[in-house]
Amino acid sequence: MKKRDKQQMRIWAMLCHLSALLSWLVLFGLVFIGIPLYLPLNILIPLGIWQLYKTKYPWIDFQGRESLNFQISLTLYTLVVIVISLLIVLGSCGVAITTNGTVNEVSSVLDGLLLLWMFLIIGLLLFQSFIVSFAAIKAYHGEHYRYPFTMRIIR
Repeated sequence: MKKRDKQQMRIWAMLCHLSALLSWLVLFGLVFIGIPLYLPLNILIPLGIWQLYKTKYPWIDFQGRESLNFQISLTLYTLVVIVISLLIVLGSCGVAITTNGTVNEVSSVLDGLLLLWMFLIIGLLLFQSFIVSFAAIKAYHGEHYRYPFTMRIIR
């Protein structure tokens, strides 16, 4: 393989990882300006890169699968947290209604849940930022890296 092709392959492998992180920034930007939209861009953009280059470069095939598996796993973990949070909200509102709870009790439960959510989201973003950047650097240097806490859905 030519040096230029090898350099291009490493850049695209790195972009398989970084594009997921950049897509999260786009989604938060959309939410920040008032467009409450959730699209799995963290999956779609790496999927596009992987589909375009996986047959041409086996290294991108490996890196793309790793990135996609991690992003799919992260999305599923986030959905589980959302479902659990909704169940807690419904449960606390149900308890407040059946026991004639005061507004302050319901408000304190919801405030606590919101605070917990903020810590989870910030922690998730920091974890993802670190781990995706680390994987992108490893991919650029041609080193194998396997994400932790990842379900291997795409083989």
